[in-house]
Order: sequence, then C-alpha cells, then structure tokens
Amino acid sequence: MALTGCQADDEGARADDGRAVVVAPGKPGEKARTLTPEQALKAKPDDTPNAADHAYVRGMIEHHRQALTMSALAPERAAADGVKRLAERITAAQQPEIGAMEKWAALHPAPSAGSGGHQHDHGAMPGMASEQQLKELAEARGADFDRLFLKLMTAHHEGALKMAGEALAGGNNVAVEEMATEVVATQSTEIHRMRAMG
Repeated sequence: MALTGCQADDEGARADDGRAVVVAPGKPGEKARTLTPEQALKAKPDDTPNAADHAYVRGMIEHHRQALTMSALAPERAAADGVKRLAERITAAQQPEIGAMEKWAALHPAPSAGSGGHQHDHGAMPGMASEQQLKELAEARGADFDRLFLKLMTAHHEGALKMAGEALAGGNNVAVEEMATEVVATQSTEIHRMRAMG
C-alpha cells in the first residue's frame, strides 16, 4: 500500500482507511516511514537481555553492596568532612541503583546457568576489596581511615567502570545500557573528586 502522505489531526496520524498509523522517523537524510501499529511493533529492535546484561546486573548488585558496606563505616571513623559527605553521596546513589537492578533482575530472570553458567567470584570482580582490606578499613580511624577509604573506593569505582564498559560493549538490553551509562557518569565524577581529596 503506497501512501502519498498523511495528515495529523487531533487524534494523531491516520491511514486513508481511517486506521491509526505510527510515523517512524528516518535516519538522517531519510524520510519518515508510516507504519501500522503492528508493523511498528515488529520493527522495534530486539533488546532481549543477553548473558552480558545478566552478568552485569548480578555483579553490580554485589559490587554496590560492598560500596555501601564501606561507606557505612565513614560516619564514625572518617576525620575529613569531605570523606563523610562522599560516603553519604555514594550511599544515596547506590542504594536506589541496587533497587532498580533487583527489579530488573526480577523482571528478566536469567536463563538457568547449567554447567556453562558463570558465577561471579567476589575476588574476580574488578575493584572489589578483599576481606583483609575491609577488616583494615573497619579498624582504621581518622586520617588513616580517610586515606584507606579513598584508595579502596577509587579502585572500587574504577572496577565498576570496567564492568559498565563490558556491559555497554556486550549487552543488548536498553535498560541495562542506561544503568551502565549512569554508573559511568556518576562514578567517573566521584573518582575525580577522590583523587583531588587524596
């Protein structure tokens, strides 16, 4: 069916027979296309989550939880107000991100892992502090805590950037891409702040 044009009225675009149509913008330099709602649904890109999306969400939930554990130590142990405020910002940003990732994971259950499954090992995730480093952080006070917190959290954020980069390169789901992009923006800024404080 060739359409010579469509008119937009108060109810939206309509085909010659009165049915609703969807106007799909073309690429730069190309004209817009007119589709039926059914054609528009079929033309929608497939953003079915893949293994990279699932690995990122599963890993980043655990990664963020460790950042919250580390940040929870700051109010009682940090000497510098800047370190205390940074820990508050990390908590304020990452707690809701964990909630969003858990909701995503509930909506998109991972296919059963089977023998080819890939579980994230705590130490295998980039930037994760070891149990010994967490113990040292919990025992530190004042300026010693501040130095160790900034060192560990900078490495932690750099690891999160690596994980987000892997998700952006290998993932397929738009929501995961948005989450990873947000992590890159937020944590890159915080890395610059921490380097300036250290």
